[in-house]
Amino acid sequence: MLKPGAGLRGRWGFFSLVLIYASLVLACLGSLWWDDDLSLGRNPWDNLVKTAHDFARPSFLDAWWGNTQLTYTNDEGQVLRVENRQQVERDYLWGLLRATWTTLKIATLGSLLGALMALPLAVLTARNLHAPRSLSRLAKWALDITRSIHTLVFGLVLVGIVGLGPTAGILAIALHSMGTYGKLFAESIESLDMAAVEAVRSVGASPAQVFFHAVWPTVLPQFVSSHLYVWEFNIRDSTILGLIGAGGLGLLITEATSLFQWGRLATVLMAIVLMVSAFDAMSRRIRQALL
Repeated sequence: MLKPGAGLRGRWGFFSLVLIYASLVLACLGSLWWDDDLSLGRNPWDNLVKTAHDFARPSFLDAWWGNTQLTYTNDEGQVLRVENRQQVERDYLWGLLRATWTTLKIATLGSLLGALMALPLAVLTARNLHAPRSLSRLAKWALDITRSIHTLVFGLVLVGIVGLGPTAGILAIALHSMGTYGKLFAESIESLDMAAVEAVRSVGASPAQVFFHAVWPTVLPQFVSSHLYVWEFNIRDSTILGLIGAGGLGLLITEATSLFQWGRLATVLMAIVLMVSAFDAMSRRIRQALL
């Protein structure tokens, strides 16, 4: 009798999966072609060159080299206002710094809340800890549902419940991350050497004592590594929550794109890249220290 999943193992099983994947890709391309959705629009290359030219000069450069007497006039040549671009851009950079801090707060607190909510659910879903089947199924369903719903969808719902601001973003990050954390934490627990767990159980330890004395010390480094990974992802993910009113860098992205200010969008994107890169370097050092 074939074991479950045996048909997907080996060379022919892998080849079958490749054929299924190739068929899916061809079906997607065929559907787009049939619906005439593969068009690149009008003058795509001209639009690309113009956009690239605007991106090539990020707006933050005006903080030092901008025109201090930039004059705006109407069609008749009448002066409407005179603007100091250096001062305007310096004020914008301060706003960008505050928005970056808001985004970091949303990602940090949302990630922590998601991890805390996921931990008991991960313990219930880990198959090797043999939690009651009814509780295990409920916990797994909760994790699957929250992992399936995008952060942006949670944000749209929560903005209607708690209003505009970072709180909606924090809760949206937490609910979606809970599903991811729960899956990663459960897999870490399932990779345990059960001999140590059974040894603690054999002396009459309660489930809580088994967890904190046999499970927790072993899986803690993997939990920290998983937390850093999801936290880093949430920093990127939280930048789009400003699109729905959660504040942070997403709000500046919305403003720049709606006004076609590609220079300012380039500045915001550079801030995001620097923030994520700095966090990635920090988390890599922490993960190396845990090895």
